Amino acid sequence: MLQKIILPIAVFLIVLAALTFGQTIGHAALQWFSYLTGITIHNFSDIYYTLRYYVVSHSSKIIIALIITVPISIWLARNKGESMLKYTSQRKIAVVLAIFLGWLGAHRFYLGQIGWGVVYLVLFYLFTPLVIVLSLIDAVRYLFMSDDDFPRAKP
Repeated sequence: MLQKIILPIAVFLIVLAALTFGQTIGHAALQWFSYLTGITIHNFSDIYYTLRYYVVSHSSKIIIALIITVPISIWLARNKGESMLKYTSQRKIAVVLAIFLGWLGAHRFYLGQIGWGVVYLVLFYLFTPLVIVLSLIDAVRYLFMSDDDFPRAKP
C-alpha cells in the first residue's frame, strides 16, 4: 500500500524538478557535449548537418560496419531467435532502450505502444529534459517489474 503511494509522489517530484531545472540542465548538457566533441548544437538542423558531414567523411567506416553487422545479425536471428522472444529478454531490451534511446520513445515503439512513442517524440521536441526523465522512470519501472507483470504492461 505504501509503495503505491510513494511511487506517484516520487514521480511527481521528479517531473516537477525536471520542469523546474530541466532547461538549465539541458543547456548545461549541450555545453558539456559541445566542449567534449567540439560540435555546437543550436537546433535540429545542426544535428542533421553534423550527421551528414559524418556520413560523407566516414562513409567507408559505415560500409564496413554494415558489412560486419549484417552476418552477425543473421547469425543471431537464426541461432538465438527463440530465446530472444522470451518476456525476460523483451523486458531487458526494453530497459536498455529506455535508458539509451528512451528520449526518442524507442522502448515504447519496441513494446508496440506506438501512441506513447509518438508522445515521447513530441515531448522530445517540446521539452527534452522531461522526456529524458520519463524514459528513465520507465527504465526503472521495467527493471523492477516482475516477469509475470511485464506482459500486462504491453498493449
